[in-house]
Amino acid sequence: MSNPIGDPGHGHSPAAWTAVVIMLIAVALGTLFYWFDMPVLVWASLGLLFVGLLVGWIMAKAGYGVGGHKYTPKEH
Repeated sequence: MSNPIGDPGHGHSPAAWTAVVIMLIAVALGTLFYWFDMPVLVWASLGLLFVGLLVGWIMAKAGYGVGGHKYTPKEH
Protein backbone atom coordinates (compact mmCIF):
# COMPACT_ATOMS: atom_id res chain seq x y z
CA MET A 1 0.00 0.00 0.00
CA SER A 2 1.53 3.31 -1.01
CA ASN A 3 0.59 6.89 -0.43
CA PRO A 4 -0.25 8.52 -3.79
CA ILE A 5 0.13 12.01 -2.34
CA GLY A 6 3.79 12.97 -2.13
CA ASP A 7 5.29 9.60 -1.24
CA PRO A 8 8.97 10.42 -0.59
CA GLY A 9 10.15 6.94 -1.53
CA HIS A 10 11.33 5.80 1.91
CA GLY A 11 14.71 4.58 0.79
CA HIS A 12 13.94 3.30 -2.68
CA SER A 13 17.12 4.78 -4.11
CA PRO A 14 20.54 3.52 -5.16
CA ALA A 15 22.12 5.28 -2.16
CA ALA A 16 19.81 3.56 0.32
CA TRP A 17 20.10 0.13 -1.29
CA THR A 18 23.89 0.32 -1.41
CA ALA A 19 24.13 1.41 2.22
CA VAL A 20 21.74 -1.30 3.40
CA VAL A 21 23.51 -4.07 1.47
CA ILE A 22 26.93 -3.07 2.84
CA MET A 23 25.57 -2.84 6.39
CA LEU A 24 23.72 -6.15 6.08
CA ILE A 25 26.94 -7.86 4.99
CA ALA A 26 28.76 -6.21 7.92
CA VAL A 27 26.21 -7.49 10.44
CA ALA A 28 26.26 -10.99 8.93
CA LEU A 29 30.05 -11.12 9.03
CA GLY A 30 30.13 -9.68 12.54
CA THR A 31 27.75 -12.38 13.71
CA LEU A 32 29.82 -15.08 12.04
CA PHE A 33 33.07 -13.77 13.50
CA TYR A 34 31.47 -13.49 16.95
CA TRP A 35 30.33 -17.10 16.67
CA PHE A 36 33.87 -18.23 15.81
CA ASP A 37 35.36 -16.06 18.60
CA MET A 38 37.38 -13.71 16.37
CA PRO A 39 37.14 -10.37 18.22
CA VAL A 40 39.43 -8.44 15.88
CA LEU A 41 37.23 -9.30 12.91
CA VAL A 42 34.09 -8.47 14.91
CA TRP A 43 35.48 -4.96 15.39
CA ALA A 44 36.46 -4.83 11.71
CA SER A 45 32.89 -5.67 10.75
CA LEU A 46 31.73 -2.81 12.98
CA GLY A 47 34.03 -0.57 10.97
CA LEU A 48 32.45 -1.92 7.78
CA LEU A 49 29.05 -1.02 9.20
CA PHE A 50 30.12 2.60 9.48
CA VAL A 51 31.62 2.44 5.98
CA GLY A 52 28.18 1.44 4.68
CA LEU A 53 26.62 4.40 6.45
CA LEU A 54 29.24 6.73 5.02
CA VAL A 55 28.86 5.34 1.47
CA GLY A 56 25.09 5.84 1.63
CA TRP A 57 25.50 9.41 2.84
CA ILE A 58 28.09 10.22 0.14
CA MET A 59 25.90 8.71 -2.59
CA ALA A 60 22.90 10.70 -1.35
CA LYS A 61 24.95 13.90 -1.45
CA ALA A 62 26.12 12.97 -4.97
CA GLY A 63 22.49 12.88 -6.14
CA TYR A 64 21.64 9.20 -5.90
CA GLY A 65 19.33 9.57 -2.89
CA VAL A 66 15.57 10.12 -2.91
CA GLY A 67 15.00 13.53 -4.47
CA GLY A 68 18.52 13.68 -5.90
CA HIS A 69 19.13 14.91 -9.42
CA LYS A 70 20.50 11.53 -10.57
CA TYR A 71 17.59 9.52 -9.12
CA THR A 72 14.41 8.77 -11.07
CA PRO A 73 11.58 7.25 -9.04
CA LYS A 74 9.83 4.19 -10.44
CA GLU A 75 6.12 3.46 -10.30
CA HIS A 76 5.12 0.75 -7.84
